[in-house]
Amino acid sequence: MLNLSQNGCSVWVTSSPELALTPTAVALGKFDGVHRGHQRVIQPILPPFRKDGENRRWGEPEMGRTGDGEKVTPPPHNGSIFSTVVTFDPHPQEFFTGKPRSLLTPLDEKVYQLRSLGVQQLVLLPFDKELCALTPEEFVEKILVQQLQAVQISVGQDFRFGSRRTGTARDLQIIAAKYKIPVTIASLETCAESQENNTEVDQQTRISSSLIREILASGDIERANQLLGRPYTLIGTVIKGQQIGRTIGFPTANLELPKDKFLPHHGVYAVRVFTVSETLDITGNDYFGVMNIGNRPTVNGINLSVEVHLFDWFGDLYGKKLAVHLEKFLRPEQKFPNLEALKTQIQLDCSAARAFFQC
Repeated sequence: MLNLSQNGCSVWVTSSPELALTPTAVALGKFDGVHRGHQRVIQPILPPFRKDGENRRWGEPEMGRTGDGEKVTPPPHNGSIFSTVVTFDPHPQEFFTGKPRSLLTPLDEKVYQLRSLGVQQLVLLPFDKELCALTPEEFVEKILVQQLQAVQISVGQDFRFGSRRTGTARDLQIIAAKYKIPVTIASLETCAESQENNTEVDQQTRISSSLIREILASGDIERANQLLGRPYTLIGTVIKGQQIGRTIGFPTANLELPKDKFLPHHGVYAVRVFTVSETLDITGNDYFGVMNIGNRPTVNGINLSVEVHLFDWFGDLYGKKLAVHLEKFLRPEQKFPNLEALKTQIQLDCSAARAFFQC
């Protein structure tokens, strides 16, 4: 699958390492959320390769260090190095538990976020019994060296790999050094916890997908966005709903989302919305609006719905794909005695969102 961006760059997505564009500079991990911690792991494999500020052509050999601290240069090669994120499909937790797992970034959204960082390729390693059986040494030799032809690798400090997760980031550094492949171990990205105990020293906690999920579930979207380093985003296609919003003067776009998309706390959000193409290119101006996530108890709704009302929008959105950036949580979902009371509250929600966006 090839997703073309506005500037002509692309993200090549493949679930077969044999079909990957090579040679590669590889960032390894699960990367659900593409949050600030993930971005720290990805940064070393983006052009320009060198960190010392000296300009050089992307594709020139890079000096690195082996696990023993010895300076090495990756083998020379012709052509480009492809900045490549390597992750797993399905998510390892889903494989081991046998239960479907909702994701902060389903595939489309992961591609959307990786492309914005400058990643050129996403390789989805099939997470199966065969992959799980590989020793750390076999994983490096078969996947990273033979199939991906890696010339640079980056992982997080807590990265584990190989059968029974026996390999550590340090092990990867030592094994890869045998092939003269430098490995960058990115330190953990942390954030200050809220001070409930009035302690003098800020408590630092590791930014993780699990932490962000907990914060999103609580409705603290601004805190979640801070840890993500970007707004939490929903990408979906507009489908026909019950069209109740039209009857009270607030038409909404009903979004169909990927089944594995993690949804935040039910309620109303101030949002910034973009129309996007099938290849996730932004196709027009951004719009402000309000979004409701929930079961619409006022109209005796049963099924979960995600509905967006855009300010100052005139036109047909059916069949279009929208990228919705969640910027502020306005209120939890609630049941109103009648549609008139709901209309009054939506007016207040719109006013609150306009004030937040200053529009």
